[in-house]
Amino acid sequence: MNLKKSVGIAVILGIAFITVWELYVRSLGYVSELDDNKALWAIQRAKVDKLSSDDVVLLGSSRVHFDIQLNEWEEATGVRPIMLASDGTTPTPIFKEIVEETDFKGTVVIGVAPALFFSQPEKGFMWDRPTKRLRHYYEQTYAQRANHYLSVPLERSFSFLNASEEEWSDDIDLKTLVNTIKIGNRGPEGRPPFNNFGFVDADRNVTMFEKTKTDTAFANGIVKIWLGGIERRPTPVVDSVILYYQPLIEKFKKRGGNAIFLRCPSNGKLREKENEIYSRTVCWDELLLQSGLKGYHFEDYPKLNQFTCPEQSHLFSKDARIFTKELVKILLEDEQIPNLKTR
Repeated sequence: MNLKKSVGIAVILGIAFITVWELYVRSLGYVSELDDNKALWAIQRAKVDKLSSDDVVLLGSSRVHFDIQLNEWEEATGVRPIMLASDGTTPTPIFKEIVEETDFKGTVVIGVAPALFFSQPEKGFMWDRPTKRLRHYYEQTYAQRANHYLSVPLERSFSFLNASEEEWSDDIDLKTLVNTIKIGNRGPEGRPPFNNFGFVDADRNVTMFEKTKTDTAFANGIVKIWLGGIERRPTPVVDSVILYYQPLIEKFKKRGGNAIFLRCPSNGKLREKENEIYSRTVCWDELLLQSGLKGYHFEDYPKLNQFTCPEQSHLFSKDARIFTKELVKILLEDEQIPNLKTR
């Protein structure tokens, strides 16, 4: 058999294998989607250096990421925010970097998810995750940038590339598939699976999967993760966090910047646990008092408190769009954000 024929057969078999695998993966319900990784985040971070005082940057954890919809914000104000919220993290190191390393003097909306926000500054997992993204932004090589741009059209086309930097339990990369195999005493521990429940666009706008709302068993699996996680969180360090923010806020305001705190919705047993561990009086009220910033808590506004989170922590996309519109109305009435449509 000559080399040309061998190569031809190999290519045909490869295409056939990829086609069969892609069709099988899609039959399981997977869709082609972008990985919300540090490279995608870094592209949005790069935009901050070119923003004006009319622009808005969104910081926080996954609640801001899911609950604020960029299209609705832009439609209402003429300004498309930069989404720098990062799932499972505190926004503090990102705010610190913006204040100390950029000249940005627009508006920063800082999401406050108590279990993540009130964690010890410069220590622990919640601090390390956003710090790694910042490090990648500053240290990324041309090869890494090229790799990302080349991978995007492939991720958008093929469902079998469904793998994430978050390492979801339902990723289908080789590492995740191997880790699901149980042989004797080796294999997955008795933790509930933590499956992906939303997909992200190129500008990091998130849409929650429909099944999170329609599949109760799927949603309850995520609730177990939240409840287990909040039980394991360290004791909140409210005073340390507030003291850390005070000089940053002062410096940001001095150069003309505006910062706003935002408490997005949660409900059910998770909200009960948050009330128990992260008392509003001790945490939220004290944060606003000592920082001197405006804060918007969903419980203070009926139109922000009309939703039920499918998995008790994030808004379904349809509700998130309404939430965003109502929040923007409130912020505009309070003159906290610019409205380019009225100029």
